[in-house]
Amino acid sequence: MNPYWLEDEKPPRATTTHAGHVDVAIVGAGITGCSAALRLAQAGLTVRVHDQRAVAEGASGRNGGFALRGGASRYDVARETYGGEQASELWHWTEHALDRMAGLAGDSLRRTGSLRLAADAEERDEIRAEFEAMREDGIAAEWIDEPADGRFHGAILHTEDGALQPARFVRRLAARAAGVGAEIREHDRVGDVASLDAEHVVVATDGYGHGLVPELADLVWPTRGQVIVSAPLDRVLYDKPHYARQGFDYWQQLPDRRLLLGGFRDVSIMDELTDVEETTPTIQASLERFMGELIGEPPTITHRWAGIFGLTQDMLPLVGRVPGHDDVWVAGGYSGHGNVLGFACGELVADAILGDMSSPQLKLFDPARFF
Repeated sequence: MNPYWLEDEKPPRATTTHAGHVDVAIVGAGITGCSAALRLAQAGLTVRVHDQRAVAEGASGRNGGFALRGGASRYDVARETYGGEQASELWHWTEHALDRMAGLAGDSLRRTGSLRLAADAEERDEIRAEFEAMREDGIAAEWIDEPADGRFHGAILHTEDGALQPARFVRRLAARAAGVGAEIREHDRVGDVASLDAEHVVVATDGYGHGLVPELADLVWPTRGQVIVSAPLDRVLYDKPHYARQGFDYWQQLPDRRLLLGGFRDVSIMDELTDVEETTPTIQASLERFMGELIGEPPTITHRWAGIFGLTQDMLPLVGRVPGHDDVWVAGGYSGHGNVLGFACGELVADAILGDMSSPQLKLFDPARFF
């Protein structure tokens, strides 16, 4: 079945063609590639975006539709790992990115907040520690001691987060980029970045295109996420995105009252370290069983799909020049948090190409940290 998100009507888009050499060629027409293309084209550079499918048909049209601040690590863990100042800067940087997304998104983004739930007493202690760290650093969040659903043991309400129709948002980004002169080539597979006639090349494929840049092949691990969507329910059960068990389970109810549920890759975690984009019976059965618990009856499933995201060893993205290649850049490795991070990192890599290297995130995300 096709992802639910991709059934949305495509907006009109200007057609631009750049003959021959361009300033920047971007591989990947997802949220990162389209964000970078918009920024670069607005600055007056000639930009060409290549994608082996169509705009938003990779991870940007196959995720859970969460628009979350922060990174893939818990905030308290990030403070311990990267340092308090860098963790705080990263969090606020994503907050500003989400605000910019809201200015572009129209009805593709709803600022509902999100709920991070503790599935057991141990996770309650962990997310309570995260909440306390956030409160110390002035990050907006609220503690809920007893969530309404009795199966959970506490929760953090992230009041500023949102729910995203990711394909709609990215297609609109692509239309904006095309409107200021970016060329977007769909169904145009790139097998070798050296073949692109460009001053700079940006690889913005996250977990897809594994091996396109051999130097990064061991740094970004393709990882599969699986999702199901129900028929519309007769009531609203969840008014914001929810996630539990360290993010292994995530769900939200859509505006048409369908329930979207993803995750459970830990049921068969080694099998999910793959770039094979297909659903599996084991995980699909776990998703269906849990959805039945969430709605109180066996679900009617209308959509199933799988998508690939890029996982990194330290849960931070890779953004910057590829070591050993002055003209090849990368932006990816979002470890399952690609909607806001992907948008922000597209802008970040574009600004770096334009000569602005001032963001502290460039140092934090520099691929050279692994070399």
